[in-house]
Amino acid sequence: MGFLTCLFGVIYIQMTLDISKKQIIALSVALFVIVVDQLIKYWVRLNLSDGSDIEVASWFKLCYVQNPGAAFGMTFGPKIFLTLFRIVAVGCLSYCTYRIIRRKDFTFSFVIAFVLITAGAAGNIIDCIFFAKIFDGGDWFVGKVVDMFYFPIIRTTWPHWVPAWSGEPLIFFRPVFNFADAAITCGTAYMLIFHLKELTFFMDLCSEKIEGIFSKKKDVNSQNDKNDENS
Repeated sequence: MGFLTCLFGVIYIQMTLDISKKQIIALSVALFVIVVDQLIKYWVRLNLSDGSDIEVASWFKLCYVQNPGAAFGMTFGPKIFLTLFRIVAVGCLSYCTYRIIRRKDFTFSFVIAFVLITAGAAGNIIDCIFFAKIFDGGDWFVGKVVDMFYFPIIRTTWPHWVPAWSGEPLIFFRPVFNFADAAITCGTAYMLIFHLKELTFFMDLCSEKIEGIFSKKKDVNSQNDKNDENS
């Protein structure tokens, strides 16, 4: 039902606005990532208790883990600041995505990689903003991100020549993640491997834009100083 709603929404947007085929595909990919991510998280919340898991295979488990931090369980200070940072970051990413879609000097695969990163970040923001309030009766902006995919593909011990972890259990891949994290990781990896030149060009454009903003501000301040002196 949710997928059909998004599909009809995309068709409606294409019919009512002047949007290119590249833009509508990028929008469809973003909506697909966000909707699938939220549906998986909703299913996990309904069918698993916090900390429980379902063993699909010896190398793959579906878990229910509430992550208070960033991707793959990393934490960076108070939750409210992380949520606000995510909102600002997704706002910037969304604006950048809009700009590169409209330019003709970026390949379509680079655009899709950028869309995957932006949509993945947006999917986790939904958890942070709404989940604590909707599911736990808590406050806004302090929700925990739901993670569920666990791939303990390799189970062994650290070699004896590793000083700190000699003989300790070694599990790869240990972090538990979600569909949004996977979208971010795949988009980033694809961009770095296949589109490093375009990424460098994009970063140069951003640097020029930022320098232009500060240069314009400096010129305005200089002009105001001159006006003050003349008056």
